[in-house]
Amino acid sequence: MTRHPAGFAVIVSIPVLWGDQDALGHVNNTVPIRWFESSRVAYIEQSGMHEMLTGLSLGPILASTTCHYRKQLFYPDTIHVGARVSKVGRSSMIVEHQVYSDSLQAVAADGESVIVVFDYASQRPVRIPEKVRQAIANIDGPEVAGIRRHE
Repeated sequence: MTRHPAGFAVIVSIPVLWGDQDALGHVNNTVPIRWFESSRVAYIEQSGMHEMLTGLSLGPILASTTCHYRKQLFYPDTIHVGARVSKVGRSSMIVEHQVYSDSLQAVAADGESVIVVFDYASQRPVRIPEKVRQAIANIDGPEVAGIRRHE
């Protein structure tokens, strides 16, 4: 059986709620952004990134989010939201999201979030610590995390 969304190590399953719908009878456009957040937080927790950064008085903050709405969603349904890091830069990373609908058996939305590692004391972005890069590599691979393999 194929796991959906395919290619995502971190997936959160969420029921579509009656209150997620708007006056037009479909899921409101703001809801997938909240689902992205849920998958992103699951990724941060599963990787151990939150504990690593908190110990250094750093934190991951959201710089931007984009969402591409592919199909309308309706109640009742269960969606599965995947999160994976696709690129790690000096102080930021790109997290890809994908929303898969059980009812539609298709991708209903996808997008990206840019997360910055932020020093709350200096109020500035900082270089992503190596142990955080390693945690990302453990989930999404060393190439994504910018870690070179020694041969």
